[in-house]
Amino acid sequence: MEEYPGQIVNSKTGRDKGRTFIILERIDENYVSICDGDLRKIDKPKKKKLKHLLFLNAVAEDIQDKIKNGDRVTNAELRKSLSAFHEKLEKEKQESISRD
Repeated sequence: MEEYPGQIVNSKTGRDKGRTFIILERIDENYVSICDGDLRKIDKPKKKKLKHLLFLNAVAEDIQDKIKNGDRVTNAELRKSLSAFHEKLEKEKQESISRD
C-alpha cells in the first residue's frame, strides 16, 4: 500500500476510534491527514499516525482522482463516498447472512 490519498481507513485509537475516514495526503513516513466531511471537515483535516489507522481494502476512487488532479474536494463528496462504502459493506453483510 504505497498510495494513500483516497484510501478508506478506520481509526484504531483516540476520540475518533472506530470512525471511518478518507486519507487526503501523506504528510511524511509516519503521518497522513484524514477527513470524513462530518467530524473532520476538509478545511481542517486530522493529522494521524499511520500506526493508529486500520487500512480497509477500499479506495474512494472519485476522491482519489480529484486529489491526483488537484481538484477541490468537498465535504459532501467525502460524506457521499463514505456513505456508499458503508452501504456496500452492509449489502455484502446481508448477502453473506442470506447464504448461510
